[in-house]
Amino acid sequence: MSKTSIKKTTCGLCQAGCGLLVYLENDCIIKIMGDPESPINKGLICSKAIQSLNYCNDPGRLKYPLRRAGNRGSGKWERITWDEALNRIAGEFNNVKYSFGPESTVFIHGSFKGGYEGAYLSRFANAFGCPNIASMAPLCFVPRVYANLITHGYNPMIDYEYTPKCITVWGMNPIETRVGEYGYIQEALQAGSKLIVVDPRRINLVDKATTWVSLRPGSDLALALAMINVIVQEQLYDKPFVEKWTVGFEELRSHIRNYTPEWAEEITWVKASLIREAARLYATTKPAVIQCGNAIDHNQNNFQTARAIAILRAITGNLGIPGGELCCSIPPVVPMASPDLDLRDKIPAPIRERRLSTKDKLIPFAFYTLPQSITDSILHGDPYSIHAAYILGANLLLTYPNAKRVYEAMKKIDFLVTVDMFMTPTAALSDIVLPASGFLEMDGIVMPPYYYPVCQVQQKFIQVGECRSDYDILKDLAGKMGFGGDFWNREQDCLDYILKPSGITFQEFKEIGQLKGQKEYRKFERDRFATPSGKVELFSERLAQWGYDPLPVYHEPPETPLTAPEMTEEFPFIMTSWKTEIYRHSAGRQVASFRNQYPRPCMWIHPDTAGKLGIKEGDRTYIETKRGKIIQEAKITTDIDPRVIGVDYAWWFPERDHEELYGWAEANINILTDDGSLRGREMGTPNLRGMLCKVYKK
Repeated sequence: MSKTSIKKTTCGLCQAGCGLLVYLENDCIIKIMGDPESPINKGLICSKAIQSLNYCNDPGRLKYPLRRAGNRGSGKWERITWDEALNRIAGEFNNVKYSFGPESTVFIHGSFKGGYEGAYLSRFANAFGCPNIASMAPLCFVPRVYANLITHGYNPMIDYEYTPKCITVWGMNPIETRVGEYGYIQEALQAGSKLIVVDPRRINLVDKATTWVSLRPGSDLALALAMINVIVQEQLYDKPFVEKWTVGFEELRSHIRNYTPEWAEEITWVKASLIREAARLYATTKPAVIQCGNAIDHNQNNFQTARAIAILRAITGNLGIPGGELCCSIPPVVPMASPDLDLRDKIPAPIRERRLSTKDKLIPFAFYTLPQSITDSILHGDPYSIHAAYILGANLLLTYPNAKRVYEAMKKIDFLVTVDMFMTPTAALSDIVLPASGFLEMDGIVMPPYYYPVCQVQQKFIQVGECRSDYDILKDLAGKMGFGGDFWNREQDCLDYILKPSGITFQEFKEIGQLKGQKEYRKFERDRFATPSGKVELFSERLAQWGYDPLPVYHEPPETPLTAPEMTEEFPFIMTSWKTEIYRHSAGRQVASFRNQYPRPCMWIHPDTAGKLGIKEGDRTYIETKRGKIIQEAKITTDIDPRVIGVDYAWWFPERDHEELYGWAEANINILTDDGSLRGREMGTPNLRGMLCKVYKK
């Protein structure tokens, strides 16, 4: 007699953290569906999640530890045991530590997946004594978090349950990147909510929008400042809230006087009348929310853009109100950033001060090492040389800026370890490659970062080859390196520790499935805002003291028609990029069911532009900047401005020869991006979108 059951888990194929139901028959997975009881997605799931079993069972999965058997990048590998792999890694890292110092290593993790993987890697690095931990932080989400913390002391969560009357979707396409939130937005629109879309391309939500603001890529801060100007000058701001709960309003009023819609029109390509329309709609339709995406994180203005948007929320009185943007308490678990969990205090202050990011003079609480600083260190010994790197689920050749320099660095480094589910171009340059478990192959606790305070269970259902979870790998490696006592003997013991504030064990959590935090309206009336003044700090004294702009100042990015007009004759177009639903960064190109849906990289171009250049649909087309050129297929569409070129992100070709590193450079947008000196002052972020380019038929 067959035994059937349904268990809850959380998708780990992106950061959204959608709840899933796993249907089992005799302990074998037969179907995966969305969990209607998950507050994150209420049963909606994307095509990645639908096909997630294909992802885990793909024949291309790494299943055993591998040791390089030829020249770096030659594609020659030798299967070894876990003991052999971990002994080699432990020996190499300890040799570097005692020969050059622990700061001569770096620990790198890829995009956030909702779980505690980053905390585990930080714990390991700190216990080892290494101050250099790199992540997606300067390029994704964290600039917005820091800006919000500085401005009003918390990272806001949108109260979709009450239904905002006006929703601004700024630099994101939720149907492709956060399908659960897309469902919430659809419900709000059906209830009569107004919608503002800020995006250079015509995403599907534009068809339902009251206002579409199609701005020049990279000019978001200019738009936000002009909207503040309209709201302040026309006295559309919430006077009682501003008077009682903000500091620096008069400084703001004076500061934005020259940031008029007419000033912004030249920069953003958005008519002044439309900027006024969007500002008035947002300010007068209450409650209103602004949901930002990754697009605003991708240039030097990212922190101050997020600051300006935080100011918009505050001066319109949309903080803490029903249907607005709330300060929510997390569920009763140990936070990911807990010092007790990541062991940050184990590193002595003199070693911490030698981290690579010290020379970058970032905002004081920036904990990460910049990608370009890692490259500089390996190639030029600036300020010292990195000799060994541990890469957890990151494909640097596709996702780090100025990929040619990254390639040279990866070829030069003394010792490189990559932990991944598949052989990638970055893994192919490694000395040791370790096979990682997917989300259906491990237990975990996932805390999605957006729009509802909840943590959800992740459960192990299958075992693929000798793959291990990130925690188990690090725990065993710590034992080999002499600090195993800093890790729990079993991953479940670690999960029990994380759940200790809730009073339950992980075994009990598997049955419960989720723990919710608390949302509270007007929390600031009781607790004030978590800033030095206890109020929203429109003008930030802290930023001023640290040497940064205390009010957002617009700085035009490099290589644009305004900063480099002499380039426009050769490079007449503005380049931007975005993510597609079926892939997460560089992942998934080797999975047949994914690839069948989206087989080749596509460059978006307007028909008027294509006609002038003699480019037809499907033509192989060069996209070129000052740093190099790549090839993608032309997709001709009116959904993009004639002056803008949309370039597919993170493309490589797993079906290609390993000796060519799977065609890593052919269509890779980061061949075109710069990691030079013009970076964001606060976060160190390079400019990844909005620069000049040219296109021509191959």
